[in-house]
Amino acid sequence: MRAAAPPPPPDWDAVERLEKTLSPVALERIESAVEQIVEAKQRGGKVAVVTGSGPNIHEGVTTLVAELMRAGIVDGVTTSSAVIAHEMAGVLDRVKRVDGREVGVAGALLPHGGSFELTEMTGPALAKLGEELALDEGLIERLGQAPGRSVIKAAGNLGYPMGLHMERLAAVVLRLAKKRGESFELVAGMGADERTMLGAGARSGRAVLVTIPQLVGGGAVGLAIGDSISISERSERLAAMLGEADVIIESAVALTQEIHDGPFETHTGHGMWAAWDGQPTWSLEGKSLVRIDLDPALEKVWQAERDDQGVQEAINSGQPKTKLFEVPFRMEMSGFARLAGSVAVTGDIGAVWPVMARRLAKALGVELSFVSHPQDTALGQSMREWIVNEIQPMDRERMLSTAG
Repeated sequence: MRAAAPPPPPDWDAVERLEKTLSPVALERIESAVEQIVEAKQRGGKVAVVTGSGPNIHEGVTTLVAELMRAGIVDGVTTSSAVIAHEMAGVLDRVKRVDGREVGVAGALLPHGGSFELTEMTGPALAKLGEELALDEGLIERLGQAPGRSVIKAAGNLGYPMGLHMERLAAVVLRLAKKRGESFELVAGMGADERTMLGAGARSGRAVLVTIPQLVGGGAVGLAIGDSISISERSERLAAMLGEADVIIESAVALTQEIHDGPFETHTGHGMWAAWDGQPTWSLEGKSLVRIDLDPALEKVWQAERDDQGVQEAINSGQPKTKLFEVPFRMEMSGFARLAGSVAVTGDIGAVWPVMARRLAKALGVELSFVSHPQDTALGQSMREWIVNEIQPMDRERMLSTAG
């Protein structure tokens, strides 16, 4: 593999200016979260991050989380199978999007709109890929000649040939994982770029796991992840990670109540019967739970609980919370609002994460070599270009030599 270019040095002045775009309430909540994280780390505690899909990839958050893992601030990560698939393929790709019918792809295979994508790769990178995947050279040539538009998007996915390569490579990773009795995520991480969460986790011994509600997605990668270890084993490993964490940060992710339940959480979840029967369980009680989310309904419900314990009273009286609060009530709002140590940060993760990282690095005296920026800024666009050019798809041979 070629030597990687270092990331552009963090522009902390730009991040400081970014703080001014956030509301005073958001900044107050960020500071509260930072204080809890710093307090936990200074006494030897742990921090886990629960990430969602799309925005976390596009805003550079997953790359920042990988850097926070390298720096020893984040101790474990849960994510989606889609994020795993994208990180395996190099996080972000530049693809050329064309009309698939014009290059001979059957209309029945094409998604809505009929577009088909060519992963734009250098000659050497394409040749290396050709050693592992039988390439349709004619299709690649037709895609190159067809009119289309070049865009940056989540890596792999529906781009040819990288998306197909990851689908096929998933079977190789799965065989190795089963042979070793390990999760798909750990084995894939052995060949992944160290600037991905997968790669950072495998190199540092920090767990990276897909949660059960987030298994669906990522095509064959998601299926292989689900097949690598049993649902029960996955639940136990997730419970162990979250149970050991003093602070849990949720980043633009849905279904978190189901992630917490696991089904071994006893404070707001459904772990009572597991505990009754003597199984290992864990509790959110006493933990700090930070949620970064743009949904204003979460703030409304969280504040209602702070004002007069409205959520708990609704549960005690059996009232429907959706009608009581007049908001679309997601299940996780209940457990989150009622947890004494929860912090609701209503804001764009693209802005919140770099601001939080700056304050953490300063408070803990840690040097970070990468910081993300919102994708709709000039620095964010440069960041995305760097990810496309420098973060590499997973190396099959390195994975085989490490895990074989």
